[in-house]
Amino acid sequence: MDNRLASRVNTLTPSTTLAITAKAKEMKDSGIDVIGLGAGEPDFNTPENILQAAITSMKEGKTKYTPSGGLLELKDAVIEKLKRDQQLTYNRDEVMIGVGAKHVLYTLFQVILNPGDEVIIPTPYWVSYPEQVKLAGGVPVYVEGTTESDFKVTAAQIEEAITEKTKAIILNSPGNPTGMIYTKEELEAITRICEEKDLLIVSDEIYEKLIYDNKVHISPAQLSDDAKKRTLVINGVSKSHAMTGWRIGYVAGDSTIVKAMTNLASHSTSNPTTTAQYATIEAYNGSQDTVEEMRQDFEGRLEKVYPQLAAIPGFHVLKPHGAFYLLPDVTEALEKTGYETVDEFATALLTEANVAVIPGSGFGSPNTIRLSYATSIELIEEAIRRIHQFVKENWKE
Repeated sequence: MDNRLASRVNTLTPSTTLAITAKAKEMKDSGIDVIGLGAGEPDFNTPENILQAAITSMKEGKTKYTPSGGLLELKDAVIEKLKRDQQLTYNRDEVMIGVGAKHVLYTLFQVILNPGDEVIIPTPYWVSYPEQVKLAGGVPVYVEGTTESDFKVTAAQIEEAITEKTKAIILNSPGNPTGMIYTKEELEAITRICEEKDLLIVSDEIYEKLIYDNKVHISPAQLSDDAKKRTLVINGVSKSHAMTGWRIGYVAGDSTIVKAMTNLASHSTSNPTTTAQYATIEAYNGSQDTVEEMRQDFEGRLEKVYPQLAAIPGFHVLKPHGAFYLLPDVTEALEKTGYETVDEFATALLTEANVAVIPGSGFGSPNTIRLSYATSIELIEEAIRRIHQFVKENWKE
């Protein structure tokens, strides 16, 4: 162990995607036709009206520092968005703008967790949740969402996992990597437990606009006054408006927590990028037509590729209702093709079939692989064809 490093960074788990990503890039650079299905971002450019708003703001000289918690105009745009979409009412002191939803989550855990505080994290989970909790001195407590429960956890499971050290629970709906959505009834049962045990609810709603099959997004904060008080809504424009690189996210919730987050951010980032904030004002206040167009495009891809993926022997695939990921359980495929782990299986898919997927081990789901359909339908279909052929050629009865 290098004594120049702080002990806190030694708790971090290396990303299981790094080796796959590095190898895929190496193969591409050498001229091999690799298809990457690891993308965690929309394959659309940021809409034109948003680009123009950013350009205009720069030409008008709006390139200076802003308040640490974000431009007041942007806070107002977020407040209006929450009122329009979720019928939720917030004040400016209950909203903070951050450098992407990931930074907002990181800052939140830093201000709410003391050493030893526990945070309940449903599995499969987004890779950064446990690492951010650990960096804040907290302890991740995992509750398993299985294929039988559509990768969702129940109120009973959560109640069983609660101890005197439990501080919060993370909910991600629609979820990454599962694409699953919690219903109103499921959330009501969970929020009742949180009320009884006085827990905070960290509600990551970044995929809120990418919902299919006529499903409806419900925020826990919508369910009751108590639920709203204990819920920290996390969202942003990365997925909804194809603005991943702009790095703008927000939190809406208890003013005391939001003030602490703003104070911490003032010593870490000074403020979110000014130009990106003006772009986000247009994203929320301008036309939402492109948001719906992108959603429809993703839904169309899902309808095409889901049955093709489900047809691969040994692949058991739940149809997701949101986001842009498919998470097949490949337990049977592993057994029949002779691979012991999904990491080995994913590596073989890359080196032998020239398809890059993400092993589910990084999401706390060691029997799955994640495929993103945030790429052209032609590439997705070709990738699935290659995977199917790979499994067929290696299948052993």
